[in-house]
Amino acid sequence: MQPLQANDPSSIGPYRLLGRLGAGGMGRVYLGRSPGGRTVAVKVVRSELADDLEFRTRFQREVDAARRVGGVWSAPVLDADTDSPVPWVATRYVAGPALSEAVATFGPLSPRGVRALGAGLAEALEAVHGRGLVHRDIKPSNVLLSLDGPVLIDFGIARAMDATAALTSKGVVVGSPGYMAPEQVTGRPTGPAADIFALGAVLAFAATGSGPFTGDSAAVLLYKVAHEEPELDRVPEELRRIAESCLAKDPAVRPTPRRLAELLAPGGDAASLVRAGWLAAPLTERLGRQAVELLDLEPTPHPGPAAGSPEGTAGGPGGGHGSYGAHPSYGSFGPPPSLTEPQDAPPFAATPPPAPAPGRRGRVAALAATGIVLLAAAVTLALVLPGLLDGSNQAKGGERTPSRSAGSGTTPASSAASSPPAPSSPAASEPRLDALPKAFAGTWKGDTVTAHGVPGTMEITLREGTVGAVVGRDKSVLDLLGQSYDCSGDWKLAEATAKSVVLDTSGGTNPHPGVCSDGSADERFTLNADGSLHYRSGDSLAGRPEGDLRRQGG
Repeated sequence: MQPLQANDPSSIGPYRLLGRLGAGGMGRVYLGRSPGGRTVAVKVVRSELADDLEFRTRFQREVDAARRVGGVWSAPVLDADTDSPVPWVATRYVAGPALSEAVATFGPLSPRGVRALGAGLAEALEAVHGRGLVHRDIKPSNVLLSLDGPVLIDFGIARAMDATAALTSKGVVVGSPGYMAPEQVTGRPTGPAADIFALGAVLAFAATGSGPFTGDSAAVLLYKVAHEEPELDRVPEELRRIAESCLAKDPAVRPTPRRLAELLAPGGDAASLVRAGWLAAPLTERLGRQAVELLDLEPTPHPGPAAGSPEGTAGGPGGGHGSYGAHPSYGSFGPPPSLTEPQDAPPFAATPPPAPAPGRRGRVAALAATGIVLLAAAVTLALVLPGLLDGSNQAKGGERTPSRSAGSGTTPASSAASSPPAPSSPAASEPRLDALPKAFAGTWKGDTVTAHGVPGTMEITLREGTVGAVVGRDKSVLDLLGQSYDCSGDWKLAEATAKSVVLDTSGGTNPHPGVCSDGSADERFTLNADGSLHYRSGDSLAGRPEGDLRRQGG
């Protein structure tokens, strides 16, 4: 915990502030104490969010919903004022680190500890789902460890942020890609089973120190969640099948919270595991010290603003140790944050991408569909990509370019690009031509499907030209968190007959590694009897999409 700064308030509502716990995309988090001596965590909304009417409306709805959340393994909600100039919420303070922090400091939990953790969180989800709610952002930093067991926190805030246009336009990222369920990633309806998937990923993290999906960028993590199997080799055998069942791609086959609790704890009773001792001795000792120190804690205001520090607080009405929210509305809202709010996955870059290099070839979205709408997942990730990770190449304007969509098991960016298959020549019985036949010229568009059954849409414009020359360009623009990534590329004529042509999209500099693929030397178009074109891609990274295209504009 950090001392209060000169520009922090001394109180919020009825709560006297003792220090800063941390800060995040939502705002600042303080440790406070009620007039009766109860210790609380108070989260204060950032001023720019407080000024957003859409956010306030959604925030109020989530507060109302969160009043229904309760249970042994979730932090009780004490108070909230959503009408204050600076909205805030207060919850019981949990004297313990986030799972992410504990694992980083003390190492993975024992199998018994993982069982207690999972059973407690499963019971928490049973209570949440029973009230018609879905958490949607279960991850290591949203799970706190206490002597009394695990505590699930942060209900609702992300859902208040989901539809706030100001967030995406400003490049704010909410959520954790490595812990999102496949249906969240691909823009499909999300229900309680998404929480079970995330819990399975948390169990893997607790047991090994790393999530079941690894990568050097959020885009890679999202792709793996949607298309690849989890990495569970290091998970102890007694827990592996349980985690695997939670991480099933099909939501319908994941266990219910009650069934999961029964698999992890005798009789489905997490408390029995906790009572027997569920954490390693060093961590237990630390938690004991924290509990004692908390009793003697008093405000420790900073003597003054640090040099160069900004004035004002996260939504505060000005500098100095004043107070605000003096007339609280007693209600309830989501639980306290972790001490440090660590990142569970690399965030998306908020800076605009560089302009695509002129004359490059074969640069279409490799992450599955250009244009995926990454749905905002709970308190830490606002994504919107309805095609990117479903392998469909959905471009910003609804256009998709399947030739570069990801649909295979190969991972974009982080893994070495797979070698494209050797180009298959047109039928030997057909005479070779040295130029693109006129019948192929024009703009073509149609539905495609990858080798893994992922649908998409392809659009390309072809023009006459000789072998070795650029004769085509596809349309592939990815709109990601308010930034446009142009993966469109030039297509060179490799071989041609009167009925079939092979184009080459490989080579050149990739402008957005991890988003655009490196193309293929075997992109085949064949004339059908009805005048349409049959398209078949040799791009394994894109999932080798295939389908019939029809001429556009007559």
